Amino acid sequence: MKKFEVLVSALNNDPEQLIGRMNLGSDAVIINQTDHRDKRVVRLDNDNTVRIFENTDRGVGTSRNKAMSKADAEIVLFSDEDIVYDKGYEKKVLKAFEENADADIILFNIEVDERRRTYWIDKRTKVGRFNSGRYPAYSAAARLSSLKKTGVKFSLLFGGGAPYSNGEDSLFFMDCVRSGLKIVAVPVKIGKEEFRDSTWFKGYNEKFFFDRGVLYHFLYRGAAVIWGLRFVVTKSRIMCREVHMVKAFSLLCAGIRKGKKIDKNGGGR
Repeated sequence: MKKFEVLVSALNNDPEQLIGRMNLGSDAVIINQTDHRDKRVVRLDNDNTVRIFENTDRGVGTSRNKAMSKADAEIVLFSDEDIVYDKGYEKKVLKAFEENADADIILFNIEVDERRRTYWIDKRTKVGRFNSGRYPAYSAAARLSSLKKTGVKFSLLFGGGAPYSNGEDSLFFMDCVRSGLKIVAVPVKIGKEEFRDSTWFKGYNEKFFFDRGVLYHFLYRGAAVIWGLRFVVTKSRIMCREVHMVKAFSLLCAGIRKGKKIDKNGGGR
């Protein structure tokens, strides 16, 4: 088994060019969602290999889950096509796991545009139910054996290419916590994100609040309405310019009911 692999989720990319743009210097798996099926191996100058799988499936959750199924390394680092890694990123990740031997998942700093920043790690922090929603999947590296032992996977309901807007990362981390996995965040920067327009965000419109409600059911279960009200009230100044706060909360509650219905019918997360 390999020591380390990067798991890249990509959409309609030239994988060979992507390797250069991302500054990949380690073993990696690229899942490229495109209009055809193919698989091949690219050998890097340092003799590491990048395994490429192209397929016609859609959805970021599908892509990440497929990457996990193809992975063959002790430590895997989740990634997106717009991440550019710093030199020595592999050594930084492996050192962090050596220093945090009891951690199943470690979250790292990825520098992003201020408009998209949801987190920055200033000190080592334990991550649990109430602070896991801040972190994107591309900040995370995990022990593959821990993920396989628990069976935790990414939701197919949320994120780019899925029925409902973003939230697959938050739900993944929440499921990891619920499964007993230990997550820590460390103040180690391993790369940056090249800014691009969001593939899912179209403004704080009615769909945004409805989809948030669906997500909150799966995140908070019986407390979803309380967390939904808190979200709308605390974010109203920024998010409720297009949709009035009362309407936004109503849509969010409708989304919660939809989430319950999906759950009841075994709608497949």
